[in-house]
Amino acid sequence: MPNIRHTPTAPTDARHLAAGAEIDAHRHDDHQIVYAGSGVLAVTTDAGTWFAPGTRAIWVPAGTVHAHRAHGSLDLHLVGLPADDNPLGLDAPTVLAVGPLLRELILAYTQDPDRDSPERRRLLGVLRDQLRASPQQPLRLPAPADPRLAAVCALVHTDPADPRTLAALGAATGASERTLSRLFRAEFGMTFPQWRTQSRLYHALRLLADDVPVTAVAHRCGWSSASAFIDVFRRSFGYTPGTHNRRSP
Repeated sequence: MPNIRHTPTAPTDARHLAAGAEIDAHRHDDHQIVYAGSGVLAVTTDAGTWFAPGTRAIWVPAGTVHAHRAHGSLDLHLVGLPADDNPLGLDAPTVLAVGPLLRELILAYTQDPDRDSPERRRLLGVLRDQLRASPQQPLRLPAPADPRLAAVCALVHTDPADPRTLAALGAATGASERTLSRLFRAEFGMTFPQWRTQSRLYHALRLLADDVPVTAVAHRCGWSSASAFIDVFRRSFGYTPGTHNRRSP
């Protein structure tokens, strides 16, 4: 990531990003919680891309070089925490579940970022307590290092509806199914079907943020039917894809 901007203190604020807008690669000396009240947020580092709709937030540890991208109209909320204040004990970007209480705490805390008062400090204390209780979510597309794995991932990203098996994708890229299966587990810590589901969900979120109908999203992302897509989406995010763009602060 060239031209890395260094901002010592991670900002706490709320801002709006238009669909497709980006915040270039940068890093902070502080930790940061990044939450999208509407739209879909993608945070990318050299290690991969983490993505989050309105029921998720992304923890970005101090010193991590990262870029942001908005899918759909994005209401972005940022909470900065000093480097010695790590309530989660996490040293890598992580997607966290955001329940109704944590969501309201983030919105309230970022509403008036320049105000310093005992009430606001107590608000941060409760926010930190809720963070500790937030389950981690596996919403990540890791960046492949091995060129054979990268070639297969590129094919799937280009066409999420591609129905080919790992053996067929390997034949198209010059790698055996056994080798690719080993690479998926070694580099990503997941099987090929698990990774492909993550990739399809990421593409589905992007399409939904652009107001593509649910049935079309299911077809374009490789599900056999809209009902199959709705079931996987609900289990992954806790709500149906038809309500995705109605979830706003």
